[in-house]
This record gives sequence, structure tokens and C-alpha cells, in this order.
Amino acid sequence: MSDLLRGELVRLTAENPEVMAPCWSRWSQDTEWFRLLDSDPPRLFSEKKRKEWMEKDLEKSDTNELFFAIRMLEGDALIGFIGLFNLSKQHGDALVAIALGERQYWGNGYGTEAMRVMLRYAFDELNLRRVGLIVFEYNPRAMRSYEKVGFIPEGRIRGAMLREGRRWDWQYMGILREEWLAKQVPIAR
Repeated sequence: MSDLLRGELVRLTAENPEVMAPCWSRWSQDTEWFRLLDSDPPRLFSEKKRKEWMEKDLEKSDTNELFFAIRMLEGDALIGFIGLFNLSKQHGDALVAIALGERQYWGNGYGTEAMRVMLRYAFDELNLRRVGLIVFEYNPRAMRSYEKVGFIPEGRIRGAMLREGRRWDWQYMGILREEWLAKQVPIAR
């Protein structure tokens, strides 16, 4: 039997808040990272506050969200996270969000690989029909990564976000099960 949550470069893991909180607190000190992740203004949280927030989130046991850490296969470094949100089993649909917190891993294919692993999980294990995402217009690197794994633009909300005195669009992208199957790129199992 194959390891469903493992690719050639990364693996997806469950991590306790005491492991994730220090990383997430450190990553959120990088305002560029935060602005690529969230439409809200960057906010700084202490490690303690981040841990408390994560513990409360875990207590909810929301079956509409699945959250994984992204770890390197070589060296086991914790480099980011990925999750499925707004999971609708009735409609076979979910949104995905991903962030690599460690800058030295940006632009080297690790996020693309993590997304491939997550899509395999979403389509093979959860039997989803569609996975969507929202990406900000000022993040073309992310758009290219999503297109590599098969996401296609589905629409945009023009001028949805204000950053540095300028309005930016939110780009909606999605991938259907049949599109994912047609674009299969072999990854380690």
C-alpha cells in the first residue's frame, strides 16, 4: 500500500499546536508572507497566542476543514501548511489554501508538489469532484504553480482588495476531477 500523503519532495503531516505555533509565529513576522496568505492586514501574534488559537480550532472538530503541515522528505524540516476548507461532501467540493513559510523553499517546486499530494488525497481518498482556490492578482508565482498542477482560472472579483493604495483582483481558480485525472503527473506513492 502506498503512502497517500507523500510525494517525491514533501509529505503532509498532522502536527500538534506546540510544534506549529512557533513556526507560524515566526512566519507571520514576514509581512510579505502574510500578505500572500491572507487578505487581512498583517497581524503579529505571539507564539503563545498562536498556540491558543490553534488549540481552540482543534477543539471545534470541524469536519469541513482538514489541515496538514508540509514537511521536507530530506531532513524533515517543517516548511509550511496546506488545508482543505469549506468541504462539502454533498457537492464534492472544497477550497484549498497553501503557504510555505520558509523563504528558502519558495520557487523550488515544493509548494507545487504539496498541492499535487493534496489533490491526490482530495480526489482519490475524499472522492471530491472539484477543488477551488482564491489567489491574489499580485501573486503570479502562485498562479503559475497552481496552473502546473491543473487549476484553471474560473473568474475574478475585480478590485476586491486594497494594498498600498491600489486595488487588486481576487482570481478564482479550480480543478475538476476529470481535469486532474487527465493531467496526472507521476509522484511517489
